[in-house]
This record gives sequence, C-alpha cells and structure tokens, in this order.
Amino acid sequence: LVCGMHLAPEFGHTVAEIEADGFYIAERIDTLTSSDTPGDIAESIARGISGFAANYTREQPEILLVLGDRYEMLAAAVTALPFAFPLAHIHGGEATEGAIDEAIRHAITKMSHLHFVSTETYAGRVIQMGEQPDKVFVTGAPSLDNLNTINFLKRHELEELVGMVFDPSPLLITFHPVTLEFEDTESHISELLSALEGFERPLVFTYPNADTQGRVIIEAIEDFVSSRENARAVPHLGTEAYFSLMREAAAMVGNSSSGIVEAASFQLPVVNIGNRQKGRIRAQNVVDCPPDVDAIRNAVDRAIAPGFRDGLDDLDNPYGDGRAAERIVSVLRDAVLDRTMIEKSFYMAESA
Repeated sequence: LVCGMHLAPEFGHTVAEIEADGFYIAERIDTLTSSDTPGDIAESIARGISGFAANYTREQPEILLVLGDRYEMLAAAVTALPFAFPLAHIHGGEATEGAIDEAIRHAITKMSHLHFVSTETYAGRVIQMGEQPDKVFVTGAPSLDNLNTINFLKRHELEELVGMVFDPSPLLITFHPVTLEFEDTESHISELLSALEGFERPLVFTYPNADTQGRVIIEAIEDFVSSRENARAVPHLGTEAYFSLMREAAAMVGNSSSGIVEAASFQLPVVNIGNRQKGRIRAQNVVDCPPDVDAIRNAVDRAIAPGFRDGLDDLDNPYGDGRAAERIVSVLRDAVLDRTMIEKSFYMAESA
C-alpha cells in the first residue's frame, strides 16, 4: 500500500522506485494536501484513514507491517484496530523528542502485536511500555541491509547526476521541520543557510519530508541555491545515489534520521542540528548543535577537520549489521496469527 510523498511529483514520485524494485502495489492511497499547515497534516491523516479503511474492507489482510513514526503510518495502524487483525511494527522504542513522530511511534507500539526494534535499548523501552518480551525482537535497522547489495555510484556519476564537480568533497544537507517547533521553521532554516554561506565546498541539498511547514524549507533552499554556483538542490536522490553521496561527502549536515542511523556505517561525520533527533542513540560520528548560525559553523568546522574523521576508522554502527530483513521475515513466517496474537495483556516490567 503506497501513500503520502511516494505519490507526489513534488517529492520525486518515488512510487516508481518501488515498482522498479519489483514490488506489487496493491493500492495507491492519496493522502497529501496542497499545503502543510497543522490542519492540512490532520486532513492528510483523515484521508489516510479513509483510504486504508476501504482497502482493508476489500482485501482483509492477514497482518499489517508498518515502519517507523510517520503520520501516514498512524493512519494505517489506527484503521486496523476495528478490523482486529495483527500489526507488526518496525523501529519502535526510539525517541525523537522534537517531533510529533515521538508520540506517533509510541502510539503505534501500543497498537502493535509484534515489534521489530533496532537496538537492545529500544527493546527495553518497548517492554517498559507493557509489551510482552516474547513479542519484541532486536533485528537492527532494515535500511542498513541496503549496504550489502547496493551498487554504489562512482564520483563522476554522482557529479553528473547532481550537476556539479565535487572538488573538494561536498557537504550533504538534509534538513526537516522540527514539528513540535513548527512556528520556528523559518528561523531554523535561515540560521542553517546563513551558516553555510561561508563554505566554498560543494553543497548538495535534498528536500525535507512532507511535514508541517516543509514547504517553507523547500522555498528557502531553492532561493539559496539559485544564486550560488557551489550549491544544488535535488528533490529526491533515491537510495542508491543517496548512500553513494554519503560515501563521498565530507560531512552530513541537518537533522535527518539518516545521519543517526545510516551515516555511522560510512564513518561519515554528521552535524545534527536542533531537537528533531533528540533522544536517539547515536555513534561518535555525530556532532550535536543548536539551530544557531555560529554553533552550526563551529560544528561543521569540527566535523570536516581531518582529525575528526580519522578518529572514526573503527566506528561501529549501533543500529545493526545489515541483516534485519532476514530476521523480520523469519519471525513473520513462523508467527501464529490467531486470537492469542491480538489479545494483548500488559506486561509489568521489573524496572517499572
């Protein structure tokens, strides 16, 4: 079931990538509105509930697998409740204290019956929320599985794709709204762009998610790159190109979960700005800073210093070993999808 940004040309029409990977798409569920105010986000959730309800009624799925903490996932999970079929949830137990995703993620956990988490710490948190330990599985992050099979693009191929020469190595910038602070989005992106003005190395921007005030960020980025030879904006790079660029970049700048989850596998320095990823486990490659122009400049200077990256040679990624999919499939294959699965009892963890 494909919905949200995947269906929007504005965000790269990435449903085409899903089809190219060979997945059968049972239904396209249109959820996005033409704007991104709080009211529009609520309307998107309502559209999702309506679309998922129609699909579930027709298809009667045996189990629903949802990933993460997007509001589209909330719509899918909420809609499943009256149908009384099992939910399996990937990436529960994590923390993003600056985003509405925090509440969404934990709400989906309480609606779910199987939990595939990325670290032991997150497993403990899911259990602390009352979920049965034998229904919680530490699998690692599925996105890291891509690193075992991806065909990385060569530097010249990336340069042709982006439309600029990477000399020196670029900064990869991915910045999203901090949705619990959406009123400050314009200020946040202004501070970031002001901080980047002083860097002459190539700057490659990707678009933010379809979150509250996301279009404010898009407009600011497009205005910034329009007057600078060393800056480009790409709405969507795709997994292959995005990971390839992470391998080539001098550092990553912004507040994307990819800087927390995937970047460590590339020993890539990351400047993580503000509160969007507050609370998530991070490796030593991450430099945290507030959304302040001087703090961002200082953090980027630290991240691109040769000595900083030299210290990351033996870095282990806390989010797993790239074998999440096989672990998840193994559990799903053996799961007994009967009433004992969906009738949940609250587990009182000892630490509680």
